[in-house]
Amino acid sequence: MHLPDLNIAKKREKRENIYIELKEDIKKVFTNKKYFLRTYGCQMNVHDSEEIRSYLERLGLEETLNIEEANVIVLNTCAIRENARDKVIGFLGKCHYLKKNHNDVFIVLAGCMCEQPDFVKLIQEKYSFVDLLIGTHNIQDLPHLLTTKFKEQEIEVYSESDEVIEGIQYKRDSKYTAWINIMYGCDKFCTYCIVPYTRGRERSRQKDKIIKEVEELIKEGYKEVTLLGQNVNAYGKDIGEKFSDLLESVAKTGIERIRFVTSHPWNFTDEMIDVISKYKNIMPYIHLPIQSGSNEILKRMNRRYTKEEYLELFHKIKEKIPNVSITTDIIVGFPNETREDFEETLDVVKTCEFDGAYTFIFSPREGTPAARMEDKVSMEEKEKRLYELNELVNYYSNKSNQKLLNKEVEVLVLGESEKDNTKVYGYTDTMKLVNIEGDNIKDTIGKIIKVKITDAKSFSLDGVVVK
Repeated sequence: MHLPDLNIAKKREKRENIYIELKEDIKKVFTNKKYFLRTYGCQMNVHDSEEIRSYLERLGLEETLNIEEANVIVLNTCAIRENARDKVIGFLGKCHYLKKNHNDVFIVLAGCMCEQPDFVKLIQEKYSFVDLLIGTHNIQDLPHLLTTKFKEQEIEVYSESDEVIEGIQYKRDSKYTAWINIMYGCDKFCTYCIVPYTRGRERSRQKDKIIKEVEELIKEGYKEVTLLGQNVNAYGKDIGEKFSDLLESVAKTGIERIRFVTSHPWNFTDEMIDVISKYKNIMPYIHLPIQSGSNEILKRMNRRYTKEEYLELFHKIKEKIPNVSITTDIIVGFPNETREDFEETLDVVKTCEFDGAYTFIFSPREGTPAARMEDKVSMEEKEKRLYELNELVNYYSNKSNQKLLNKEVEVLVLGESEKDNTKVYGYTDTMKLVNIEGDNIKDTIGKIIKVKITDAKSFSLDGVVVK
């Protein structure tokens, strides 16, 4: 494994000058070459891929959706759950086939998995055809590393530094909604979570830089921004700022819609609630993971709140923010979760009647404390509990959606429906998916329109344009 010893100043200089210094070389190296990019994981990874896409295209590469046409293949990986890792390993088989049959194919692994020593070792020992591993802290160095590698200089693994880089350019997936990273990393160290080990400590961006990015997006015609962080409401602790103040400043820019993910209950303040209730352009949608309803399990998870404290916060939000939609995350089968522990989780779902929930069976991640915990609960029992939980969650999701039947709601239309190209789709202020029909319906893409809901299901709504 080779870890280049570059200090921050030198790395910044390389990043700032790469497109100037190597302009002619880049033209020669990447002319008529294409790249294929596949993303695994959370919103943070999706946004990281927008950054990766920008770098590749500034080098002169053209994106292709056909992997067999690609000269550069980039897999942006996620380490949160085992199935994501299995998918990456499985897909590497196809990459190996292409590598053997096309010598000019260059394979890059990026993202969280590249921060895990066991994964790096596995790749080096069993998948040596991979050309480059680059961690989450060093995506900005991809142009330099790619150009260097193509010029025959050996660099295999690159992962270091916890700095915050400003002025990053993105090739965004949408023309209407945009992710904005406001902070990186996490300091909570939940016992099941690999994020603090793969993305590092919490580092916040400067407030003025974030506001400038929002203002530029407004000029480009964007309707909605989502403030993004692994623990978004912990923003500013390291630089003397508050998330509530940042949220208010973003609202004052006049951007039409503002969202933020993901919040930790322990950092959710009264000031945040006041700001959300004050500004109409801050959407009444909050994702508030509880993970478990059992205080014993929450303690072993190191979540830093009790079931009672979570419920107090939940009801406070419901009381002060009209029409708020709250979704959550729940882990089933944490080591030695008893039936009684699970029943307490079901009680929380019944009390809160969440608009939706992301539910998972516990997946041990190597290097975390939970992975070393003894566990006597069978996978069969965990799967039964997950099914039972999902049945309850879906019931309340459907109940929530039924409340909108025959109501008029505002929807930001984002594009054509994948299932029916005579319809378009978009999201309400409460983050509910709506499939819409009407005359000249495609003319509404990119606009916020009034829609009457004609049908309500557990996971989506149908509607017609209100004339």
